Amino acid sequence: MMKKYITTLLFVLLAILSSKAQQVNENPPPVEKIKKIGDKLIRETPFAYQLILPARNPRFNGLSFVDFGQTFGKGKAAVAYAYTQLTVGRDTTFTIEIAHNDACKIWCNGNLVYEKNGDTHIAIVRDERSMTMSDSFRVPLKKGNNDLLIKSSTSGKEWCVFLQPPSEHDAVLNGPRNYAAIGLSHVKNVDSSVANLSNWLICGPFAPEINTPHAPENEFRFGAMYPGLATSVTWTVPKPEVLGDVIGAKAWGTTYQWNYHNGGVAWAMEQLSELTGTPQYNQWAVNFCDFQMEGMPFVDYQVNGLRAYNSANAMVINSRLLDFTLAPSIPLIYRLRKAKDFKNEAIYKAYIDKMMHYAKVGQIRSPGYTNYTRTTPEEYTVWVDDMFMGIPFLMQAGLYTTDPPERELFFDDAANQLLDFTKHVWDKDAQLFMHANYSRRPQVKLPYWSRANGWAIWAMTEVLMALPQDHPKYKTILRLYQDFCNSLIRYQSKEGYWHNVITRNDSPVEVSGTAIFTMAMARGVRLGWLNKKKFTPVVTDGWKAIASEIEEDGTVHKICVGTMCSEDVNYYMNRPFYDNDTHGSFAVIFAGIEVQKMLDQQKNGKK
Repeated sequence: MMKKYITTLLFVLLAILSSKAQQVNENPPPVEKIKKIGDKLIRETPFAYQLILPARNPRFNGLSFVDFGQTFGKGKAAVAYAYTQLTVGRDTTFTIEIAHNDACKIWCNGNLVYEKNGDTHIAIVRDERSMTMSDSFRVPLKKGNNDLLIKSSTSGKEWCVFLQPPSEHDAVLNGPRNYAAIGLSHVKNVDSSVANLSNWLICGPFAPEINTPHAPENEFRFGAMYPGLATSVTWTVPKPEVLGDVIGAKAWGTTYQWNYHNGGVAWAMEQLSELTGTPQYNQWAVNFCDFQMEGMPFVDYQVNGLRAYNSANAMVINSRLLDFTLAPSIPLIYRLRKAKDFKNEAIYKAYIDKMMHYAKVGQIRSPGYTNYTRTTPEEYTVWVDDMFMGIPFLMQAGLYTTDPPERELFFDDAANQLLDFTKHVWDKDAQLFMHANYSRRPQVKLPYWSRANGWAIWAMTEVLMALPQDHPKYKTILRLYQDFCNSLIRYQSKEGYWHNVITRNDSPVEVSGTAIFTMAMARGVRLGWLNKKKFTPVVTDGWKAIASEIEEDGTVHKICVGTMCSEDVNYYMNRPFYDNDTHGSFAVIFAGIEVQKMLDQQKNGKK
């Protein structure tokens, strides 16, 4: 009886093991899953501009401008007027930053609130995510609608007035701001079709001299003609400009706007093509890079000619943020390393030369340290994100240059920066990275956001893969990487994910961070940095979780949107998730590539 029982039990156990093995064999290999993402990208990315009328922003929460010269022409001295309304829910006093050419006057509800004379040039300094104006003024606003009238003069060269509230990052420091509404929606006898087209009415040009009053200062009436500079004039709207916008643009998930995560997609597609031998994936990356490089004159015209500072791909023009300089340039420099004598090679080289110079001296660094830093949300904020935004490019630049001293310079810079970053954002007690560190308030600890920690470990692996092992910083970086991996595995869920806030099991599980951790540990197992027996199950569990979020059509789920930094953990706990957000989809492709390489190595029994 006992023998029969044991035989039956063994049969059942063998059946269970056979079933699990069958399930494993039935799962497609990682490369087949990520090819679905690549195929979706190929199907759905047109790499083309479409013509649009820019949308009117009804909230005065960013840059607003009146380009008199575009409507009335330049070349002659003149003055003109612009009118709008600011609407607020309570009596308040509002700060407005301003930049303009020559003389300018502004009235609010008939009271002069700003005046500046003289022949001046427009002075705007572009910062990381905002613009700094040359002047500002205070405006008392009453509850309801407030009339704003601008009088602008020109000597014939420039003719534009720019207005904005204080920069957005001030709200991060000082709390949410109640912005005014702006526009013509409440102006008597202005039809909604006009109000929907423009926030401004303009009238001119008139004879020059800022202190000579003209009819619009004394009355505001439609259906009347006023004696202008050369002919009679009346109220109209500024000349609308048609802009080029990428087709299918989405707030989260657009695959060919110029930024680090879309550049990351192109970098991933280059390497997917190498792994699979499928040229279509590399062609997608080529199309991305060519679209950006060939389009720069058009983008420059929109940004600097039409003053469309937030138009499509605008950040490819003289950005001061790593998200739009070094990081998205990686697929360009990677192609220069891998291919020769290709179309647009000269344009690529010129741009990469510019970025290599920027990497050396253009990006600000923490005083007394080597690491890159930012001015937002306050000066010298160190973001762990910038370990990825800058360091992988430095390693690629070192591999690209043919000059040995320059290669040493880039490699040294990458190694030194990595260790200096940790002095700011590595929490030794938690053995995790805080999202950021305020250099002026170093005691403040920010939450352990998953993807931010992913950027850190990704940068470590890029350095370890290319840095010579006899480099004086190599062993220190390797130990940091190993300590970090051993810390991370404590927080992996039983399903294989990591949570969006790593230390908070009540925060949702998230795919981009999970993908980066899985990718980085797969590299460690394959390249001998990590214990194979200990970490292979961590990698395979991570990949199973990721693979479960990839649909047959290539859709990827559970990706956290882009995120500013905050001291409030609830900010991270409540961040929205989107499908196909490229912050996550390019990380998933890289994870699949590295897990596939690890599995192939183990299957073949060789390194």
